[in-house]
Amino acid sequence: MSARKTYESSHPGKKKAYPVKKKRVKKKSGRWLWLWLGFTGLAMLSATAGAMLAVSLASMPLLQSQLSPEEAAIFGKGGSIARSSMRLPELTRPVNILILGTKVLTSDLNQQPDEDPGYHALVNSFDGLSDTMLLVRFDPEARKLAVLSVPRDTKTYVEGVGLTKINAANYHGGPALTAKATSELLEGVGIDRYIRVNVQGIEKLVDALGGVTVYVPKDMKYKDDSQHLYIDLKEGRQHLNGNQAMQFLRFRYDKYGDVGRVQRQQMLMRALMEQALNPTTLARMPKILSVIQSHLDTNLSVEELVALVGFGAQTKRSDVQMLMVPGRFSSDGHNEVSYWLPNHRQIEQMMAQHFDQGYSDQSDLDPGYLRVAIQDSTGEPEAVQALVNTLQEAGYRNVYVDESWKEPLRVTRIVAQQGDDTSAAAIRADLGFGEVRVESTGSLGSDVTIQLGQDWLKRQPSADEEEGFFSF
Repeated sequence: MSARKTYESSHPGKKKAYPVKKKRVKKKSGRWLWLWLGFTGLAMLSATAGAMLAVSLASMPLLQSQLSPEEAAIFGKGGSIARSSMRLPELTRPVNILILGTKVLTSDLNQQPDEDPGYHALVNSFDGLSDTMLLVRFDPEARKLAVLSVPRDTKTYVEGVGLTKINAANYHGGPALTAKATSELLEGVGIDRYIRVNVQGIEKLVDALGGVTVYVPKDMKYKDDSQHLYIDLKEGRQHLNGNQAMQFLRFRYDKYGDVGRVQRQQMLMRALMEQALNPTTLARMPKILSVIQSHLDTNLSVEELVALVGFGAQTKRSDVQMLMVPGRFSSDGHNEVSYWLPNHRQIEQMMAQHFDQGYSDQSDLDPGYLRVAIQDSTGEPEAVQALVNTLQEAGYRNVYVDESWKEPLRVTRIVAQQGDDTSAAAIRADLGFGEVRVESTGSLGSDVTIQLGQDWLKRQPSADEEEGFFSF
């Protein structure tokens, strides 16, 4: 609890001093007594709920990997991350959690189903290539949550393997080797704990949360008979069950490939956070974990897991930052392995700004050099051109119009594509409308992407006003 909240709870505001009779003072004291008893009862109830939650979770084996002392030490450099309190466990310091989503097939393990030799079936395992990689920072001091997506095709050095795609680290050395490779890629950032979940677990998790509502940006259709993978989603806002959510996540058959899929992962994660991260989710944790228990592997203790979920449930949407390792595609050719080539200078800046790792000498960008993309959701070309003109008049000379944003937006989103929320906030101040979001769902080549909504149209003059006429 902050000092301000502590003070406000102890000093509920100044009151004018009026002469009062003793009976009234006695009545007021009685009121305070009942209030004190009420707070005490709530505290006891919270403590009881926390204890019951911890007990119900304690029987669940969360760690399913055998880590050597050397491997365990990789995650133990920062010491304890949570403490018990009168209520629920809470975080004691900023922590970085490595989350790996795995998709393991029988062919990855040199196995073939007897009944269908050509079928590459999913296996309940954590030992294959990591399909999804996230580094999540829970920061109780800044009260922020940063989610950094690491494209699985990122080219980096993996100890014992050499230069390769970073998703190979889990295959060759599990979470410990992946943590080492990720840390080296990201300027030596410390990694406190890991979570591994396979695709079956993600599907069950979405179902346990009651599904998720998201806008599907395009028709998605794909089939792979060898994996029994059938993707068939229509464009538009819809409520997806676990199987449909997995189709949304696994689709990568467009021009952006794996990076496009990272963008959709961020869209789905934000939707899940907005729908699921609330106090009621905490009470459902035992049921949710029991559903995905066999598909989850983590070295988090029960106390630490409850502290992380509790922090997430109290985090505002505006304090959730979605980032992606900055870089570029290696080649569009068909004869070369496709990599995501990391931009180490931008990584250094991003880690300093959002993960408190190292330092950056980056000064405020000159608006003239800032790459600003516009993605229109209004369908009004004149409004788009008016925005271009407004930005250029404000000194933003590097402005371009990108592909349209399919989802109709009521409020314009000013997206800090590379994590530069300072520049995004400056554009918001210059325009006087819109909301700033730190995420990587905008134009890949931009510093800031403006996803134009209906609020801009309301600021445009009508045809009569432009011509100087007034109707009575």
